Amino acid sequence: MRASWYTYSMPSRAGSQSRKRVGAFFDVDKTLISENSGSLYMKHRYKQGEISEWELLKGLGTYLRYKLGLLDLAGWSRDVMQQFKGESERTLARTAKAWMEEDVVPTIYPQAEELVREHLAKGHVVAIVSGATKFVVKPLAEHLGIKHLLYTRLEVEKGHFTGRVVEPICFEDGKIYWLNQLVERQNIDLAKSYFYTDSITDLPLLDLVGHPVVTNPDPRLYREAVRRRWPVRFFEPPREVG
Repeated sequence: MRASWYTYSMPSRAGSQSRKRVGAFFDVDKTLISENSGSLYMKHRYKQGEISEWELLKGLGTYLRYKLGLLDLAGWSRDVMQQFKGESERTLARTAKAWMEEDVVPTIYPQAEELVREHLAKGHVVAIVSGATKFVVKPLAEHLGIKHLLYTRLEVEKGHFTGRVVEPICFEDGKIYWLNQLVERQNIDLAKSYFYTDSITDLPLLDLVGHPVVTNPDPRLYREAVRRRWPVRFFEPPREVG
């Protein structure tokens, strides 16, 4: 049985013909948090003795290839998810939540958390849109009070991972696919909505909304934002991280 994508989303209200709503969509790494969640997880596994120093360096090298635009992230994600084959979903959820609370939640940008609060206070549909799995996204969302999550899903059968991902992976075009589902369910007006991200890979999503906001951008996205005169925001990392 496949886990539902809307496991953690609230159902839309009846009467979708009502007034359109405003959305506020957030990427995770370098947008909500000051670190790369994948790198943090690799370091955590190394500290726990689950991977070798070589495997840690290899993982960090993969992240560097991603930042340089040299990695097929979708293909890499399909391959790396094989490591979870046969593992218990409940066990991974428990251990991941403990890791998130210890290592990831402290890296949340205070300015990003304030932005989330502002959008929620205005009644906007706030969502996390990330290529990470729910084991990263859900604990972060719970901390921030975000109820709508779009993420890369792992296929589950009888409580255990099959080693496969549910297509499409929530990356590039896959993000647009899943976001469109949320837009339809929540009656969102994209022309009045916001999207926050640091990565050039999210350029298609920035083009979708009326209010694109570039946060702590990589060099390519920064140049594009300047060319298009999009707002660029640089957040200060939490004191304990900086």
